[in-house]
Amino acid sequence: MEAVQPSLAEVAALVGNPARANMLTALLDGRALTATELAYAAGVAPQTASGHLARLATGGLLGVEKQGRHRYYRLASLAVVQLMESIMQVASVADVKRPAVGPRDAALRTARTCYDHLAGRLGVALADALGEGGRIELSTDAGLVTDAGIAFFDRIGIDLGALNAPHGGRPARVLCRPCLDWSERRPHLAGGIGAALCAHSFARDWIRRLPGTRAVAVTPKGQRVFREQFGARLS
Repeated sequence: MEAVQPSLAEVAALVGNPARANMLTALLDGRALTATELAYAAGVAPQTASGHLARLATGGLLGVEKQGRHRYYRLASLAVVQLMESIMQVASVADVKRPAVGPRDAALRTARTCYDHLAGRLGVALADALGEGGRIELSTDAGLVTDAGIAFFDRIGIDLGALNAPHGGRPARVLCRPCLDWSERRPHLAGGIGAALCAHSFARDWIRRLPGTRAVAVTPKGQRVFREQFGARLS
């Protein structure tokens, strides 16, 4: 039997529930979480969380992986990530009476992960610097890495050839594309190179995760590298 595709209204209803919206938001950093962890993120009882998770999985918004006694949930696709970021952007414009931004929100706006790449002021600053340096070119919905960019990424330890290779029979993902930042409302860098840059920044201790949030902190080493090697203007 052919799978029934959820309608626009059904998807909107799934995302529109506050508990489910909090669960989806908690998964935006790309990690897989258990039902218990997602219940805590949503502020609901575990039994209530199970019903919400079942609906999200049936609706195609969540993928489920089983390891031993545990089931891990993650966002089903990059399309779901883009959906959530777009809704957050619209909400930030529409919510004209929102309260003053608190410390946690300030940290998210400064630097955070957007699924598997960097966002916030840090992500936008890096995209700007790479563009101004002639290393990438971003249009409204596409991007490319220039020859100068290939040499630059190779110099800092990112092999673009490996990113372009198919994995497990699947074609390689889009290498370079813009992703509209919901807080800055300007593009940051996504695609394979955006994910590689994020992972490389964690591995080299340029950035570190802050507990309990998608926000990341830029280390003193990262401040120096982003300023001197990338040419990024970090406030």
